[in-house]
Amino acid sequence: MTKIGILVGSLRKESFSKKIAANVAALFPEGYESEFIEIENLPFYNQDYDNENNVRAEYTTFRNRIKEIDAVLFVTPEYNRSVPAVLSNALDIGSRPYGASVWNGKPAAIISQSPGNLGGFGANHHLRQIITCLNMPVVQQPEAYIGNTAALLDENGKVKNEGTIQFLQSFVDTFVNLIKKYQV
Repeated sequence: MTKIGILVGSLRKESFSKKIAANVAALFPEGYESEFIEIENLPFYNQDYDNENNVRAEYTTFRNRIKEIDAVLFVTPEYNRSVPAVLSNALDIGSRPYGASVWNGKPAAIISQSPGNLGGFGANHHLRQIITCLNMPVVQQPEAYIGNTAALLDENGKVKNEGTIQFLQSFVDTFVNLIKKYQV
């Protein structure tokens, strides 16, 4: 079973990112298992904990969880033309201590979304910069910027637009092909 970890860059209970992520999780084929990895309770990264051999339990639990997955799907809104702090913090925690990054070599895919027209373009590209530094191969095409999110979802949080569903399926299919390239 190939395990896909899903990290959502929004903490709201009714977050559009969580709803989009749930829709996408259902599109993976048989043999792929997706799981949401919570990042809400991670304390801000402080290198002193690693340097002083006093690592926070939350850091260790998170790092071990990432080690257990085969690939990562990021679904995020855009905050001030960038990545939400909670997601950046999770990336920092997983990338440390230096030389022991849990992200190294894990295939990744990014979906950014926004209730506006831009679809989280800024967050998507900032996240690409970060994960390039972390040595994560990422789906290049199709790029997934989901705009006008509220209008795409029905009252149950399901994507109601058939064209969007087809697009998300092609995105997942491309991600699965990337994962297969890096499986040992």
